[in-house]
Amino acid sequence: MTDQGSADLLQKATQWWSTDIIDMKPGVIRFRGFPIEQLIGRVSFPQMMWLMLKGDLPSPEQGALLEAALVAAVDHGPQAPSIAIGRMAVTCGLPLNGAMASAINVLDDIHGGAGEQCMELYADIAKRQDAGVELTTAVEQGLDAFIAANGKIVPGFGHRFHPIDPRSPRLLALVDTARTNGVVSGRFAEIGRGVEAVMQQRKGRTIPMNIDGATAVIYSELGFAPALGRGLFILSRSVGILAHAWEQSQQGGRIKGPMPPGIPYRYTGPAPRDFAK
Repeated sequence: MTDQGSADLLQKATQWWSTDIIDMKPGVIRFRGFPIEQLIGRVSFPQMMWLMLKGDLPSPEQGALLEAALVAAVDHGPQAPSIAIGRMAVTCGLPLNGAMASAINVLDDIHGGAGEQCMELYADIAKRQDAGVELTTAVEQGLDAFIAANGKIVPGFGHRFHPIDPRSPRLLALVDTARTNGVVSGRFAEIGRGVEAVMQQRKGRTIPMNIDGATAVIYSELGFAPALGRGLFILSRSVGILAHAWEQSQQGGRIKGPMPPGIPYRYTGPAPRDFAK
């Protein structure tokens, strides 16, 4: 190969991947231009997440609000399928990374996607407001469009276990404080509460905002795209998965299924019958 050919090949190889995120060479690691040694011990993990995802460092107040949302969604007990899968995986012999991967893989549209879907609903309502529609009408139109496209379940509202999700009021209170202090606009908190109000009017009963609706408010207020809302939830819940998988590894147990062996499942097939040749 000629010198020119080698140079062209090297250039193609260099251009194969491109990134604004990290600049790394021998003795140098920079994230978005910041030397790693200047970040270590000076920024929190949520601030680092912000830097990686959005390109610059947040204010301390923005980082604290992001951290609050991440803390709130860490765990919801062994009844949560992702947590249960992580624990079961350990009893089947998987190491921590395998248990975590198994659990994370179940965090899809139904179990794990509600926050992203709620952010999409909020964003649609905000877009209608931008077009000149007042809040209540925008909420009604947004809800109608979402239900027509996705079915009657509205993500972010109601809970199968908690009459009132204890995490939501606290998160919304933090958003209200951040709004008062000029950290966020409060627009998406108004939209979320507007959805809650319209649903109450339609159903004749309160369907309170849950953790997914409240974190969707925070992530939307902080300017994250809906798809990142799901990614942030997965990062948060991974902490709980790790804790439960580690605890199960210490407790022991072998091939534990979703229920104790003494509790039978329900068989719904044909009655016992003989095979006739």
